[in-house]
Amino acid sequence: MKLSRFLLLVLFASSSVAQVTVIKAGRLVQPDEGTVATDQVIVIRANKIEAVGPGLAIPAGATVIDLSRMTVLPGLIDCHTHLADGKFGEGDPVFQLQKSASQTVLESVRNARVTLESGFTSVRDVGVYRALNDVALRDAINRGDIVGPRMFVAGAYITITGGAGAMTGMAPDIQLPWDFHYGEANSPWEVRQKVRLLAHNGVDQIKVLSSGAVLTHGSDPKSQEFTPEELQAAVDEASHFGLRVAAHAHSAEGIKNAIRAGVASVEHATMIDDEGITLAKQHGAYLDMDIYDEECIEEQGRNGTMPADFLEHDRQLGELQRQNFRKAVKAGVKLSFGTDAGVCDYGTAGKQFAFMVKYGMTPMQAIQAATSSAADLLGRADQIGSVKSGKFADLVAITGDPLKDVGLLENVQFVMKDGRVFKQK
Repeated sequence: MKLSRFLLLVLFASSSVAQVTVIKAGRLVQPDEGTVATDQVIVIRANKIEAVGPGLAIPAGATVIDLSRMTVLPGLIDCHTHLADGKFGEGDPVFQLQKSASQTVLESVRNARVTLESGFTSVRDVGVYRALNDVALRDAINRGDIVGPRMFVAGAYITITGGAGAMTGMAPDIQLPWDFHYGEANSPWEVRQKVRLLAHNGVDQIKVLSSGAVLTHGSDPKSQEFTPEELQAAVDEASHFGLRVAAHAHSAEGIKNAIRAGVASVEHATMIDDEGITLAKQHGAYLDMDIYDEECIEEQGRNGTMPADFLEHDRQLGELQRQNFRKAVKAGVKLSFGTDAGVCDYGTAGKQFAFMVKYGMTPMQAIQAATSSAADLLGRADQIGSVKSGKFADLVAITGDPLKDVGLLENVQFVMKDGRVFKQK
């Protein structure tokens, strides 16, 4: 009996040692402070960072990963993705009707994997055509069934009938399955009911559509959809469940209605005006502006995979959004990193960094948008977004200096999530 107990103690001790990983970082970007430290040691126990600093002792038996010739950053965060919408390249949402929900979510497994491998260890997934597919994908990742980033999901779009988040373009006598109109609401009380339903189904956030959309049939991105009262109902009801609200809004009035209602972020913010920028600063709302994906919309227009009415909706909006992004940066508005992944192929989100710098940010500001600012928007700054003791061991590394060439983040060579290495070149 004594020998058995001794063996158990030895096994327990060896297993705990095996859970310790030490990373030697040549340069370490700390976005909270906006600084870069050199010759840092990061001690990781299980899935959490235990200590960070120069010259730290390496615990006996630890696994050592030498990144002393690389720049290490916190895991990147994309605050506007649609990972659970299936195969990339089907520009018309109507293709969703040709598949079952299970086919769509199985096609999305690849989206999750390549997103993580590109350096994005967390994403805020802001809506799916088929309700709750994103919940299923998130939970499969959390169980370890499949590989992907840490997902914070919305479950469904809350939208008016025929609105920006609706499945449109069919004949009026076509009856859609329940999951394609799960979030339809047309009054403050209907909005509250949808928020309650989504909260019951385990979402991490609420997504509402305050204006028309570019990539929706029969929509007008310059329009207002939900009323101020409906938006206020969404924010108030979500707060009862500890949930934050993200609002899709292209039009100037749609943006301002959402900010006044108290949303955490405005997605796209394409036509924001000076008053909207002032309101965003006053309310502390984030703008989550997907300024790279115009490249993909135009490319799909050239190769014939983007519907003509979507291209008409988009006409002249891309450059307007980019110039308004520049204004928001100059004004000091809170900005997070969001790409609308799914408009461009999954795994290519890093291409937006160079555009954020081109339109007014410093490289450090662009990195902060995808790390510390993104974590703040998610309400998870105590868990992710920087390399600090007690946070999840989410790390990426690149060769070279992203503060001199932020485009290097398009080619991340090392990815760790939750203390586990998913990519190492």
